[in-house]
Amino acid sequence: MSEQKNYNSALYTLITVFFFWGFVAASNGIFIPFCKTHFNLTQFESQLIDFTFYGGYFIGSLILYYASQILKVDLLNKIGFKNGIIYGLVISAIGALLMIPAVNSGSFAFILTTFFIIAIGFSLQQTAANPFAVALGTPETGADRLNLAGGVNNFGSILGPIIVSLVLFGSAANASPKAVEIGAINNLYYILAGLFIAVAIFFSISKLPKVTSDEQIEASKKTNLPLLIMFVAFLLILFSDSLEALTSISTPIFVYTALVIIVVTLVIASSAAKKSPEGWGAMKYPQLVLGMLAIFTYVGVEVSIQSNMGALLVLPEFGGYNDASISPFISLYWGSLMIGRWTGAVSAFKLSLTAKRILTIVVPFVAFGAILFFNHISGTDISQMYMYAVFVVVLVAAFFYGQEKPAKTLAIFSALGVIAMVIGLLSEGKIAIYAFISGGLCCSIMWPCIFSLAITGLGKYTSQGSSFLIMMILGGAIIPPVQGILADGSGIHFSYIVPVLCFVYLLFFAWKVSNELKKQGFDVNKIEAEGGH
Repeated sequence: MSEQKNYNSALYTLITVFFFWGFVAASNGIFIPFCKTHFNLTQFESQLIDFTFYGGYFIGSLILYYASQILKVDLLNKIGFKNGIIYGLVISAIGALLMIPAVNSGSFAFILTTFFIIAIGFSLQQTAANPFAVALGTPETGADRLNLAGGVNNFGSILGPIIVSLVLFGSAANASPKAVEIGAINNLYYILAGLFIAVAIFFSISKLPKVTSDEQIEASKKTNLPLLIMFVAFLLILFSDSLEALTSISTPIFVYTALVIIVVTLVIASSAAKKSPEGWGAMKYPQLVLGMLAIFTYVGVEVSIQSNMGALLVLPEFGGYNDASISPFISLYWGSLMIGRWTGAVSAFKLSLTAKRILTIVVPFVAFGAILFFNHISGTDISQMYMYAVFVVVLVAAFFYGQEKPAKTLAIFSALGVIAMVIGLLSEGKIAIYAFISGGLCCSIMWPCIFSLAITGLGKYTSQGSSFLIMMILGGAIIPPVQGILADGSGIHFSYIVPVLCFVYLLFFAWKVSNELKKQGFDVNKIEAEGGH
């Protein structure tokens, strides 16, 4: 009894880690336009915050993968998932503490470095935390614990933009961003660093179950080159300004080239693996490579829509908001992901068909109410958000039509994403703003759908395939700068053509992967969505 109670306290503490991920990632939507104003950045340069943050996830995953390949042992499994979480928290705490001298130095490059360090820690935490959450109880209830953790992650996403906006700008709705000292963020990062350390200490002194995996590392030498090439593409964006000075080739060329390199590398790898499967490991399965590109695209569009939104909202035709007054829209965007994920979580519980139908209607509006409540207590006039309920109704209808089938659900939400982005491109004002924000509703259920379809049939390569999919969080580092560079050249409104193209690929993936799995003898209608992000 006492042991179970100890595990429960460990679970609740572990869940705070999920809150950190959501809080920091969502608050970037406020920090990005703030830094753009404070440092007089171009839209592309402002998107380097997401580039370094999500790039940290990619680099962290890549380091773990190559270390495991070289040592021929699962490195995280060797050090233990518990220690993985502790080390990750300590790394993130170091990054949070470094943010204080970074913001006081006035160096944007220093700030980017601290975001990268925080994300490296998050990468280690995320890789270890999911299997650890499953282990803190019976296997049968593992999915329920992950759903609970995901819900807390979403709360962090709602509160992040609101709290960071209050820290930076106070409660004055019309505060002038240029009048705000960037050092106002210091206290927030002191608190974050303290929380990281406190949770790390708790885990280090707690008696917790040993979580390991008996799965053997599969040597897949041919996968090393494509991953290395994608790393080079990442560096191409990182050093694009320096390369422009050296070669006189414009920065946009390097940014677009990096995107093309990543896409073409995955296409060529898939084609080569199809001709000669030996040595390609998980990449010999078409559904996995298609899924890697889908995760890349999904994370990219999810991040890019809101990261560029601050620049859109300052335009007179989109309300002429300043940096201090955009937090309700960023909060609503990330809250939209919560609405969809809470609704999707209904299917994880053993309920009667009638109860599921009722909750599928009620839960999204409860989640929407939570978003309105938190924005209301922060001093926001929430009456401007009421019309968004129309989009929530569309979400409910899409869930009923999807019938809990990953391929069908993904196709529906991808199609809705295309429609929403096109509406946003062809209109202005609140209609366009809420159309773009509804992209969060469309993205909300994509991770489990893509993940489940991509790892179907991988057998002993499932663990390796999962690692490759997590690496493709790289999309959150690449797509926002691509949209940012397009915004600098063609205008921020037109730049939302990038999310349109992303949703088009995701619609294509839903169709293509279904055909691939049918060829392999799988019934796509019987595949269940796995986990969450």
